[in-house]
This record gives sequence, structure tokens and C-alpha cells, in this order.
Amino acid sequence: MAEAVANVARRINATVEEGKDSLDLSNCKLISFPEGVFKVLRSVSGNIRFITLADNEMKAISSKFFSTFTQLRELDLRGNVLTKLPDAVGEMEHLTSINLANNSFSDFPDKLTEIASLERIDLEGNSITEIPLEKLSAMPALKWLNVKSNPLDSNIQAALQSPHKFEILSTTGS
Repeated sequence: MAEAVANVARRINATVEEGKDSLDLSNCKLISFPEGVFKVLRSVSGNIRFITLADNEMKAISSKFFSTFTQLRELDLRGNVLTKLPDAVGEMEHLTSINLANNSFSDFPDKLTEIASLERIDLEGNSITEIPLEKLSAMPALKWLNVKSNPLDSNIQAALQSPHKFEILSTTGS
């Protein structure tokens, strides 16, 4: 455990000291985003464009995360055990890509459809049965949606077959 903490500290310090625009906390055995990180990164949080928290054990991500990293362009949360996102995700006005593959979502995170800048949504390998296709179609920037390996409702699967203005990857259509 101490080793994991030291690893997180090292990576955070590198982000601060080198003025990086990215933060990589993948594979750190995190069950949540460490509260102390907000303080350490306060001075540089506006510069951070890319965060990866992939392959941890996170069950939730707080609103504070999204209100702190307001300039985020890409967020990688694949390989966790997330079941939902806080409403604050809808206020991420610069986010272009979110990877939520291999989590525990059973409902499509609807707030994502409120992010006008979002181009890519990866939800492969969750337990989602319904997709808000109408809301997704209204998203101005959306180019790519991956819903492979989800137990999609048969009506949704049929709807995915018809042409959309963005590319859809689904298990049935591949």
C-alpha cells in the first residue's frame, strides 16, 4: 500500500514540477481520487488537459474532480468499477474524449450528452441496455461511440443499424 501511495506522489510531483498538461494515475490501486491531490495540483489544475485513472478500483468519482479540472480534454477511466458519473460532468465544456470501457455502468451516463465538445465516448464492456440515441444525435461534436460488449436491448440494437451522423461500434454491427 505504501508503495502505491509513493507511486501516486511521484507521478503528481512530476506533473507539477515539469508543468505537464497530463496526469497519469493508471494502475495505482486507487479506490477514489485522492483528496490530497486536489491541494497539490491546485496551482496547475487549469493546465491539465489529459488525465488517466485507468485500471484502478474506483467505485466513484466526485463532483470536485470535475470542478477542479475544468480544462480537461481527455479523461480515461477504463478498467474501474464505476456505476455512475456525477452531474458535474455535464459542465466539462472542453472535454472531447471520455473512456469508460470495462466499468460497471448499467445505465448510460446521460449527463455526457450535455457536453457540446465531446467527440468520443467509449463504453465498451459495461452492462448498459439502453442508449439515448436521440440525445446523442443532437450532440454537435460527437464522432464516435463504442458500446460493444453491452447487453443492449434489441430495439436499441436495431436502431444502431440505421445510419447516424457519428460512428457507432456495437457487438451486433461489427
